[in-house]
Amino acid sequence: MSEQVAPPPAPQVEQAGQPEPVAPAAAPEQPEKPKGGGAKKALGIIGAIVAFLVIAALKFGAASAIGNFLNPDETAEAKAGDCIAELPEVTGTEEQSVSDAKVVKCTSTEAVYNVVGRVEDQTEAQAKTGKACEQYIKEGDDGYVFYNIAPGGKGYLLCLTKKA
Repeated sequence: MSEQVAPPPAPQVEQAGQPEPVAPAAAPEQPEKPKGGGAKKALGIIGAIVAFLVIAALKFGAASAIGNFLNPDETAEAKAGDCIAELPEVTGTEEQSVSDAKVVKCTSTEAVYNVVGRVEDQTEAQAKTGKACEQYIKEGDDGYVFYNIAPGGKGYLLCLTKKA
């Protein structure tokens, strides 16, 4: 498309009885519509919908569900002062595998154990001895050790006592 410049029309002298000539109005040039504009508009709408859904999901608790999916160990962030829901009963040096341990509010009726200590960088062999928790468990209290350690790796252990 080329741009053209025209000189302004010369003034015309009106003669009696003759109508003034009217120049035809030039239609303004319409820019060509870019091809694929509909696709861009559709992507914009889809993007807005996705953004809305993400915000709605975060507002209504989907973030917690996603977090639990990505980090299924609900005790991974437990610390002294937290409480743990019911775990399988064990006695002596007995061990029991647990897949549904969870931290709960200490005021909840589900709260059965108090976390009295947390020890990091423990091997499975160290965790099984329970020695790392001895400093956290008072004499006369029933102490329990809860740990999540991959075989051959290191992890954390939680020192627990029964909630009074």
